[in-house]
Amino acid sequence: MEVQFKEKKAYMHSGALKKIFAGEGTLIIILAVLFVVLSIVSSSFLTLNNLSNLVRQTAITGVVSIGMTFVIISGGIDLSVGSVVGFSGIFATILMKSGMDMMLAIVISVVLSSLIGLVNGFLIHDGKVPPFIATMGMMAIVRGAIMLMSGARMIAGLPKAFTNFAQTSILFMPSLFFIWLVIILIAAFITRWTTFGRNVYAVGSNVEAARLSGISIRATLYKTYILSAFTSAVAGILMTSRLGNGIPTGGQSYEMEAIAAAVLGGASLSGAEGTILGTVLGAIIMATLRNGGNLLGVNPFILDISIGALIIIAVLIDQNARGRK
Repeated sequence: MEVQFKEKKAYMHSGALKKIFAGEGTLIIILAVLFVVLSIVSSSFLTLNNLSNLVRQTAITGVVSIGMTFVIISGGIDLSVGSVVGFSGIFATILMKSGMDMMLAIVISVVLSSLIGLVNGFLIHDGKVPPFIATMGMMAIVRGAIMLMSGARMIAGLPKAFTNFAQTSILFMPSLFFIWLVIILIAAFITRWTTFGRNVYAVGSNVEAARLSGISIRATLYKTYILSAFTSAVAGILMTSRLGNGIPTGGQSYEMEAIAAAVLGGASLSGAEGTILGTVLGAIIMATLRNGGNLLGVNPFILDISIGALIIIAVLIDQNARGRK
């Protein structure tokens, strides 16, 4: 009996260790190691000013990554998110410059930008256009619209209340962090406790099985891509507030950042796998790598190469793990 008890206890300890060193636990360890190493090699890393900048940077791309996570879990991809970020910021800027109330301009911009996700959903479900092609085409269309609206010029002279928001802090944390935190909590609730969240996983696992079980594939995909566009639109407002100007090129390459954060966080490009916490940790790791690289004077092109390599490695690991199942 005593031997059996010891074996059972050892097995339980083994299972606990596997949980700690798997999934989000691994990401937490990687992040902790990054912080320790960067704090040793750079005296500027752990300063309040640098950490505030790190949080501001992470919050914007992190918000985009949340929406991308839902899309990837559903088995799709959204390459239009960066363009939606830029569109939301520029459109809100134009409305505010025309004299419209700041809050009304933000709401109209976010709502209109979210409709881009509705079009994506229509093209993918009803038009039978592959997600990669549909959203890549939308990326080009929206980016072109941004250039037409702005004349390819930066738009300055925004209200002080708008530009000051991103620079303010609450309890020593940048205000952008709290916007991101609210979106994280809502997204985590959706994935764990709502029918829509369960449907997204079901569609990503097997579309036909989901259809036969009574799930509306149209409604699920429409909501998923609208949600992705919505989070990108919010990120566009935050980005514009932080920069203090409407930037026509704003949001470029954000689709790569969002995909990388979700994939590094454990989301599978094959669908049905991924967590909000994993994406959050992935986004923080990505931002920390960029921040540390900048502090150390690493060539930004080398950082881009490194991030691209990380995406490929993460996908290879995921595909290898799926091949073993």
